[in-house]
Amino acid sequence: MSAQPHSEIRRAGAGDAANVARLLHDFNSEYDEPTPSVPALTERLGELLGENEITVLLAGDPPTGFALFRLRPSLWAKAADAYLEELYVIPEHRRKGIGRALLNAAIDSARETGANHFELTTGETDTEARALYESRGFTNHEGAPDGPRMLYYEIDL
Repeated sequence: MSAQPHSEIRRAGAGDAANVARLLHDFNSEYDEPTPSVPALTERLGELLGENEITVLLAGDPPTGFALFRLRPSLWAKAADAYLEELYVIPEHRRKGIGRALLNAAIDSARETGANHFELTTGETDTEARALYESRGFTNHEGAPDGPRMLYYEIDL
């Protein structure tokens, strides 16, 4: 790993779908989350990357981590909102600045494409991720003194 992990970050193309799928599968497995098979993920990620529906940034060669985000039109401005869906670094490569470099690159990439808002969610017990996001200036509305506690809800359809 070089001293500047951000210099090894690149945008993934459809041809990178298998690498992203493997990392995403490992991420879900590490946290005991349900996950499709690597071949199923490869197919779907190939479609989404090929249609520019998602942006994936890869760190390293071979990849040791990734950031995946989506853009959508903002309701509040003539700009886009970015949502970081996943940020993952292989366990043995953590604590080397790769996650921070991926997060910064994702924010920069979203800003360059016209986004003016960037949001994410993470687990309450994932203290390392929370520390990273808060150190970058993200606000956790759970404990914000200037407004109500914000909660995240979801449902499978």
